[in-house]
Amino acid sequence: MKEDFYQILGISKTASANEIKKAYRKKAIEFHPDKNPGDKEAEANFKKAAEAYEILSDPQKKSQYDQFGHSAFESGGFGGGSMNMDDIFSQFGDIFGSAFGGGSFGGFGQSQPRGKGSNLRIRVQLSLKEVVNGAEKKVKVRRKAQATGVSYTTCGTCKGRGQVMRVTNTILGRMQSASTCPKCNGSGQIISNRPAGSDANGMVESEETVSIKIPAGVEEGMQLKVTGKGNEASGNGITGDLLVLIEEKTDENFIREGNHLHFDLYISISEAALGVSKEINLLEGKVRIKLESGIQSGKTLRLRGKGIPDLNGYGKGDLLVHVNVWTPKTLNKEQKQFFQKMLEDENFTPNPDKSDKSFFEKVKDMFA
Repeated sequence: MKEDFYQILGISKTASANEIKKAYRKKAIEFHPDKNPGDKEAEANFKKAAEAYEILSDPQKKSQYDQFGHSAFESGGFGGGSMNMDDIFSQFGDIFGSAFGGGSFGGFGQSQPRGKGSNLRIRVQLSLKEVVNGAEKKVKVRRKAQATGVSYTTCGTCKGRGQVMRVTNTILGRMQSASTCPKCNGSGQIISNRPAGSDANGMVESEETVSIKIPAGVEEGMQLKVTGKGNEASGNGITGDLLVLIEEKTDENFIREGNHLHFDLYISISEAALGVSKEINLLEGKVRIKLESGIQSGKTLRLRGKGIPDLNGYGKGDLLVHVNVWTPKTLNKEQKQFFQKMLEDENFTPNPDKSDKSFFEKVKDMFA
């Protein structure tokens, strides 16, 4: 028995279109084949999520599924388990990086063009500094291209169309659908002369260095598409694309939260009591902040516009500086005597006011 599509994505039947899209993106990133190499279970879950999204993201199909369940798609349905990864990426790839519209990047094409070469996939790791500033990466890829002297003839099965039509009976009546020609794999042509050294499709493989321009503000799990840098197609087909999965390296000083950055600033008890001016090294340049006397541990200072640029050009996030008062772990005799005297001093007795929020209040504000 097939799993419920709503359960696969972890959503309710009342979920909005945006919630369905977010749920699918989360699952797709979790089970992405580039993040789970060789994991057949992750690959199966990846396809299940794609199948669920294909149905639930379409209002008409969603309505049919809500009424009839899986029986509405038993014949001629999506069939996520039988589709290859390129089919899924070509149809839903924009879920990973829909911000890359236009130019050499973009949400992957809405449908796989007839006779298109297979896509290539690579992972690129970026430092937080490269995320903030954008980067240009040069990577080596092994691509397939047509061998010199190869020739083709028109496919007799699909008559050069690259697709074959079929009619199936469903609960909703007879439905006609098109599928890729199994004889020519959608190219519309069959190889007639194969040069020595080429594979069964008349292709040879070679290494090429590809330059990838990565805009500022990308996130872990996003995919970029470099058009025409995948494998070539046989005959007169369209060259595939290079799909680039973004990975972020952990930064030793900053923690990323969306477009915001978090930074822990440690100061001494003396600095907290007297007040101090501190300089913080940013990913680009420096900034000096002034801490007033009597500042409490756990205080958070917001420096606006010092975070990560928005991918769509809507300004920058903020830098959140979390103040931590460092308590010395060892004291000499004189220091002990001083603090023992302060035990009797009412000025050293904790006396928080309404502006000094508790830990739980701060957590509540973070998730409000």
